[in-house]
Amino acid sequence: MGFEEVGGMSYYVGILLGLVLVLKWVLKSVNSWMYESGLEKKTRERLPPGDMGWPFIGNMWAFLRAFKSTNPDAFMSDIVRRYGTEGVYKSFMFGSPSIIVTTPEGCRKVLTDDDAFKPGWPVATEELIGKKSFVGISYEEHKRLRKLTAAPINGHEALSIYMQYIETNVVSTLEKWSQMGRIEFLTELRRLTFKIIMYIFLSSESEEVREALEKEYTVLNYGVRALAINFPGFVYYKALKARKNLVTVLGKIVHNRRMKREEAQGMTKKDMLDALLDTKDENGKKLDDEEIIDTLVMYLNAGHESSGHITMWTTVHLQEHPEFFQKAKEEQERIVKNMPPGQKGLTLKEYRQMEYLSKVIDETLRLLTFSVMTFREAKKDFEMKGYTIPKGWKAVLWFRSVHHNPEIYPDPKAFNPSRWDDVVPKAGTFLPFGAGSRLCPGNDLAKLEIAIFLHHFLLNYKLERENPECPLMYLPHTRPTDNCVGRIIKVSK
Repeated sequence: MGFEEVGGMSYYVGILLGLVLVLKWVLKSVNSWMYESGLEKKTRERLPPGDMGWPFIGNMWAFLRAFKSTNPDAFMSDIVRRYGTEGVYKSFMFGSPSIIVTTPEGCRKVLTDDDAFKPGWPVATEELIGKKSFVGISYEEHKRLRKLTAAPINGHEALSIYMQYIETNVVSTLEKWSQMGRIEFLTELRRLTFKIIMYIFLSSESEEVREALEKEYTVLNYGVRALAINFPGFVYYKALKARKNLVTVLGKIVHNRRMKREEAQGMTKKDMLDALLDTKDENGKKLDDEEIIDTLVMYLNAGHESSGHITMWTTVHLQEHPEFFQKAKEEQERIVKNMPPGQKGLTLKEYRQMEYLSKVIDETLRLLTFSVMTFREAKKDFEMKGYTIPKGWKAVLWFRSVHHNPEIYPDPKAFNPSRWDDVVPKAGTFLPFGAGSRLCPGNDLAKLEIAIFLHHFLLNYKLERENPECPLMYLPHTRPTDNCVGRIIKVSK
């Protein structure tokens, strides 16, 4: 090949490379043109640093790639490396122009300012959990529904009533597991926590119905953090089918309960479904079936999924750290020893004495960060650290960055309950259940469930994992890929 031919080829290769770079630049600019061009010049100039990724999918490819790898933090660390440590970044997430917020103060401001922000969940979450559940309703509707459900879920009287049911089931379930041999610990925990939340909301439903619903929720959860692509083969498509099945089953339950109540006038309330059927607003209007079903879908999901995962991880961490296990066990032994003569079972008095165990649970909540992020939508232009979150854009609050910030939590990847000794977290630095008016309504119940389980586990059992080095998966939630296969061993006293 002659010199001229080589030169000619190099020329065309150069042109081709140039065209590729131009095309890449154009594609990377599409989202910015679509969503920034309509903003006022002042607002555009005050957008935080960042990029909006590829057309339509935005930064989701990078997010999914990181969270399906062994290093989920690669997504945020790459953004920080490229755009600095300001903690506020422009992006395009879950189908919307977004501002990612990673600072405690920024998260606190967004979560507590109901005049400036409203719920901004992704389309997939709204469609799967329900537009008339807490994730989609207005501030006033949320306030009304929260008032209705808060006391029956987290109230002192309610927690006292649930304690006996929770404890009875924990004791019998641990005994059963110890005789089963090899189990998927996480799977069995999710079944246990689902049984508990089912009892609270739908006390009379059969085991067959419960198992059918729990199976559908497993599929549903994979779609909550997915792209809303409703096409065969995609996770969201399967999750929508699961929601449809859930709505069908729950619709029948609601209908049958209405019929029973009409046949038995004056029947007493038994569970949360009765309360939902009875509730009225100031004008006497009751909730319709869609509102009730969406509320059930949300509560039944949130009420078992997080509790099951957190209980598993707390148990695993304690088992991996014998010194913390022993300290927590000794506390539970003291509590049992100091119970009044003749008392059977735990009461809220004993629960409130579990000071060290509470630190263990809080440390797991911090380290795990079950909800990596949450979403709000700006109702008006909002100023933060000299930047603007434009009206209509989403604020993606990255709780994982807050909980793993070494300036707030030294050696943040280490499990260390002692870090909570004599420490009251500063506002915005500890957000396992969110904050503000939309704080998770079942947070007290969740911690109660976890504490009761750990009380009996610490006193009488140990976990032997089959694959302690099992790799982890991070979507939809952090867990071992084998669902923590192992054996629950009863220990001699």
